[in-house]
Amino acid sequence: MSRLYLSPPWVGGDEQRLVAEAVASNWLAPLGPHVDAFEREFAERVGMGHAAALASGTAALHLALRILGVGPGDEVLAPTLTFVGGVSPIAQLGAAPVFIDSEAASWNIAPGLVAEEIAATVRRGKPPAAVIVTDLYGQAADLDAVLAVCGPHGIPVVSDTAEALGASRRGRHAGKGSRAAVFSFNGNKIVTTSGGGMLASDDGELIARARHLAQQAREPAPHYEHRELGYNYRMSNVLAALGRAQLATLEERVRRRRAIFARYRELLAGLPGLEFMPEAPWGVSTRWLTVVLIHPAAFGADREAVRLALEARDIESRPVWKPMHLQPVFRNARVRGGAVAEDLFARGLCLPSGTGMTGDEVARVAEIVAGAAWGGV
Repeated sequence: MSRLYLSPPWVGGDEQRLVAEAVASNWLAPLGPHVDAFEREFAERVGMGHAAALASGTAALHLALRILGVGPGDEVLAPTLTFVGGVSPIAQLGAAPVFIDSEAASWNIAPGLVAEEIAATVRRGKPPAAVIVTDLYGQAADLDAVLAVCGPHGIPVVSDTAEALGASRRGRHAGKGSRAAVFSFNGNKIVTTSGGGMLASDDGELIARARHLAQQAREPAPHYEHRELGYNYRMSNVLAALGRAQLATLEERVRRRRAIFARYRELLAGLPGLEFMPEAPWGVSTRWLTVVLIHPAAFGADREAVRLALEARDIESRPVWKPMHLQPVFRNARVRGGAVAEDLFARGLCLPSGTGMTGDEVARVAEIVAGAAWGGV
């Protein structure tokens, strides 16, 4: 059997035709008609007024924070349970991240702890310059609760929705309502352009500014004129063509991922010491990845033993994100709480969840997971 990967790309629509069209037109350079169309279609799909197609989700977050004025001497609150690309732009802009623990209901940032941290910083006379809310593993965070805390202090909120394209929160797309939302089209995401990202917002001026900075901050002149430093962050016309085709089948992709999760839950139901990532009551998760928690005392094996049992059969699985406050690169960062995220990291395992995964493949993974209990494998 070939290796079973965690979340490989899935081609299921009009990708070849649109990419061939871009190549045939010789519009291979950054920007072009597919970029314009991808931005329009994406903004409409997530219910936001404007969008800018970029080189990566991390680039989108970098631009959003810079445009919001984050810089040296500032602090930015962010979840500790996240991918490093969801926080590294804070430090790259010279600011300091302050990590916030997860809540049990969604595994996302805990609004109550955000409120505590903001209250403490306000008393010190310097509230955070921004708050990042990450939508983890396809599940929308409780953005409304965070906005309610930040609003009275004028603190902008940026949604890192890189993992949650297609997810909803109280009838709106994940990230809707934040000052700007960041999306990723990395190869392991539900929609991929092989690499790339999107910055979306209802603030047209913010997106216009992002486009300007993403094109080396070139001024409108017949020669190359630059009044400030920008970045080479724009998406190419070819990749945008791929993204358009993938986006057109988003609902099918989400349906398949949720079906994979449901099948895992059916096959592993009642297994002592194993539970699944909960679905928060305020939204619908895409189940981008199916994630389980393993209680060693009841299961008879720990998370790492299960991961190694899968790896021995050429099946990729992965621990949940290692909390940022435990990462050596952020060893001096302040953290509020942390025990919940640490426990999720110690016991959480992401199972193969690719959109094209077959029922037999799900059953094979489930059999190995179940067999690992009490040293069965």
